Amino acid sequence: MLNLFTDPNLQWILVGSMLLGLSTGVIGTFAYLRKQSLIGDTLAHAALPGICIAFMLTGVKSIAFFMLGAIISGMIATVGISWITRHSRIKPDAAMGIVLSVFFGLGIVLLTQIQHSSYGNQSGLDKFLFGQAASMTANDVYTMMGVAVLLVIACALLFKEFKLISFDSGYARGLGFSVTTLEQLLLWLVTIAVVVGIQAVGVVLVAALLITPAVAARYWTDRLGMMTILSGLFGALSGALGTWISAGTENLPTGPLSVLTATAIFVASVLFGPRRGLVAKLVRRYSAKRDWEAAENVKQASGSPSSKKKEVSA
Repeated sequence: MLNLFTDPNLQWILVGSMLLGLSTGVIGTFAYLRKQSLIGDTLAHAALPGICIAFMLTGVKSIAFFMLGAIISGMIATVGISWITRHSRIKPDAAMGIVLSVFFGLGIVLLTQIQHSSYGNQSGLDKFLFGQAASMTANDVYTMMGVAVLLVIACALLFKEFKLISFDSGYARGLGFSVTTLEQLLLWLVTIAVVVGIQAVGVVLVAALLITPAVAARYWTDRLGMMTILSGLFGALSGALGTWISAGTENLPTGPLSVLTATAIFVASVLFGPRRGLVAKLVRRYSAKRDWEAAENVKQASGSPSSKKKEVSA
């Protein structure tokens, strides 16, 4: 584990994982509050056909082309979700399930076709299913850094607008905001965060880094600004700890370990959150029960007025 501080390759992986956790944690806060926890999973699976099509068109294994194809595919998926929910009685969660199934099925078909072609063995597209953080290079880290800065700045500049559509979209529409545009912009930002994280965590697990830090942060505060900051910090901490554990253990992938670390932080938050944590609730319940018993003892010791009146009348 000490090699993490001396090995340049491990340092790149550490920085990349932390930036990934930071960006997904920040933007995942609004997805969680808008009850779109499935959106990350949907967009991650929807990105697979875009990656496959980009490889089929170019014939080269280029991260830049893969990211471009995944972003375009993810944006098409977000438009499809919005169109289904607006022009039908299908609820958003059902619409996301439909889009997830269709796009992922198409991606598996294309991936199988590529693997049976002459250049399938050199494509390496199967790594995008489960991620491979060890393959990250300096250029990938720079890309994640740019994405993290973009997402943080966008959330800071549009914090009031995203806050309004997360809690009361009708009120935001009454104030004159274009709710449809803001919702689509938020979905596109989520798409970018998800696509960047696919290489490290994979299609299957990237949704966990989008939602788990936000849910954990909810147990520590009631203020949205602080929740967003804590979610980003929890995401970055998950990436750092996952990389550190993976560096000291053979044959353990960084991405799944980062997800398990985020889950451990969530469990700790559920147990030890200051107001919503189970320990805090048990302490308050025990304190209230003790105060009630003390009040009853004092009441019995002093005697109630009604009992004294009964004794005098007798």
